Amino acid sequence: MASTAHARRRLAAGLAGAVAGALAPVLLGAALAPSAAAEHLPPGRRIVDHRVRSGETVTGLAVRYHAWTSELLSRNHLRPDATIRVGQHLEIPVVLAALPHHGRPHRAHHQDPPRSHRAVRHGSARRPSSLSPTPARAAVRRTVAGTAARHGVDPQLALAVAWQESGWQMDRRSEAGAIGAMQVLPTTGAWMSLYEGRRLRLHRLGDNATAGVRLLQVLGDETSSRRRTVAAYYQGLGALREHGQFRDTRQYVANVLAVRHRLESGLPPA
Repeated sequence: MASTAHARRRLAAGLAGAVAGALAPVLLGAALAPSAAAEHLPPGRRIVDHRVRSGETVTGLAVRYHAWTSELLSRNHLRPDATIRVGQHLEIPVVLAALPHHGRPHRAHHQDPPRSHRAVRHGSARRPSSLSPTPARAAVRRTVAGTAARHGVDPQLALAVAWQESGWQMDRRSEAGAIGAMQVLPTTGAWMSLYEGRRLRLHRLGDNATAGVRLLQVLGDETSSRRRTVAAYYQGLGALREHGQFRDTRQYVANVLAVRHRLESGLPPA
């Protein structure tokens, strides 16, 4: 009886050792090999570590860091309806092509302070000789309004922003490099290209309108009011959240909303 029990113990020990031996290479490989998420990280991405703070959302973080929401969810094994917790660690796959030239993923889409927009309003926007002839203001108005309607953005608001930015003219370029009717910076155009799924060429009226309207759409999802959406377009979402509205931002917002009211009432913008 004792010998039978001893034999059984030896058999169990042998089986356990065999199982452990079979699993050892698998476990060792899991510890040493790059994670599956890292192996499948799309090209042109950089992982940024982030610790969740109160009030933050997945979509908001994707906007802030210039990342795709779907990639952020996948990277962190989150469901689309998942709630992130304060203190939770996230890895954010930043899209490098959409970053400002300083390469700071936490920066908003416009520099802070927003010199590019100040340049436009102080009359320093110039007409580059390399651009094609100016589309008529009627064409700009029609394109911006149609693009806004297709994307579920208030057409009068988009038109008011375009009027404040450029007077509905495509031949405008600020000293900071903002382009066209919607005065879109190249880095912002690269960012909005991700949402559009193709490269937006900002010197073309249709693409310029698409970039500006898409930006209003994204900012509208991240702000609590029309006033704050317009402020974020001018000042940058991150700067708005951190500092509130600058003095010139408040004037910009007042001008845009006044133009919107005139357009909504059937009046010319100015």
